[in-house]
Amino acid sequence: MKIAVVGTGYVGLVTGTCFAEVGIEVTCIDIDQRKIDNLKQGILPIYEPGLEEMVTRNVEADRLHFSTSLAESIQDADVAFIAVGTPPGEDGSADLKYVLAVARGIGENINRHCVVVTKSTVPVGTAAKVRREIEQALAKRDADIEFDVASNPEFLKEGAAIDDFLKPDRIVVGVASERAEEVMRRLYKPFLMNGHPIIFMDIPSAEMTKYAANSMLATKISFMNDIANLCEIMGADVNKVRLGIGSDARIGNKFIYPGIGYGGSCFPKDVKALIKTASENGYEMQVLKAVENVNDNQKSVLYSKVEQHFGGDLTGKKFAVWGLSFKPKTDDMREAPSLVIIEKLLEAGATVTAYDPVAMKEAQHSLGDRIGYAKDQFEALIDADALLVVTEWPQFRSPNFGVVARLMRQRVVFDGRNIYDAQEMEEAGFAYHCIGIRTRHREPAVQ
Repeated sequence: MKIAVVGTGYVGLVTGTCFAEVGIEVTCIDIDQRKIDNLKQGILPIYEPGLEEMVTRNVEADRLHFSTSLAESIQDADVAFIAVGTPPGEDGSADLKYVLAVARGIGENINRHCVVVTKSTVPVGTAAKVRREIEQALAKRDADIEFDVASNPEFLKEGAAIDDFLKPDRIVVGVASERAEEVMRRLYKPFLMNGHPIIFMDIPSAEMTKYAANSMLATKISFMNDIANLCEIMGADVNKVRLGIGSDARIGNKFIYPGIGYGGSCFPKDVKALIKTASENGYEMQVLKAVENVNDNQKSVLYSKVEQHFGGDLTGKKFAVWGLSFKPKTDDMREAPSLVIIEKLLEAGATVTAYDPVAMKEAQHSLGDRIGYAKDQFEALIDADALLVVTEWPQFRSPNFGVVARLMRQRVVFDGRNIYDAQEMEEAGFAYHCIGIRTRHREPAVQ
């Protein structure tokens, strides 16, 4: 079996590489010549643990190929995945121009049966639009070629994408024919041998499943952040509340960690898109509107604590920021809470020095030289009036606080991810602020 994957972003590259890993011949296609040239040399456009080594291994095994030519790559493909971007428009709707452009290109070039699969996150009804684009392109060629359209949403977690693909919780596939189901079942057979389930359904339901899944996870995050803010007001400890509710199997302990809001390429975009889709069809997603509102506000919570601690005047203050990416194990800066926090600090007249293990190069696209970038987490602390922990990278969890205290001008920590113990921090002489726990607001210990 041979497949083509159009788009070499996060989803396309992981998808193509993981299929190659199980022995399938894959060609990944992109219109960006530089990106394709880099991929052929093993230079990846994204950071994902283990992906670089897997790409190199499968290129050397001649199972994974990269090309800028859709026309050549689609000729002998049994399955063609559309994995291009669907950026949100100003109104929150998903922009399908890249998806439909690929569909036209497929219709202009296929010469035998092919299952065309939307892998990009797309609104309900997109597969029908893809079918029309292909049919119109075939009609212009006066070509009578059978094809199928399917929906196969991805459920990859950045930082754990390879395991998610190779050992999936579930594989969701929307089809409209027995032939398409048979092809997709054969394609995914290597992933089913260890009991991972494949769920076939109609195409609209598959398209909706992706949005519903991400929106549910976003809802859990915003709900917990709302509870955290109330806990702080009432004197409750959100970490204990989290343990209490997470032990209930109906709720579970995933995605109920309080923090400074969700970011990334999926949750913000998909929540907005589902709200817009509902609106276009005369329905209001009241819960998701609240989810979005809570998340927008949560990104400013840590800054508000900073402002309160320093009496509203941050002029000339220096802040160390640990973590820039929206979550650990990725360099993704899209919708990252760090951007909101840093912008507010700069607007208030403060200076910022940041450190992130992998995301500093990516952060420079948004922040440029307006902040400093440290070579390690401790360099960022030199003469800092406070430390802000924004991304919970493992290496930030147990630093030598004796070193931390000696490097900083003032022993003040704002923990946006609750990775430290409040009592231990205060006993060590730090003014400590976190999310959802009322801590003693002592004066900063000036060295």
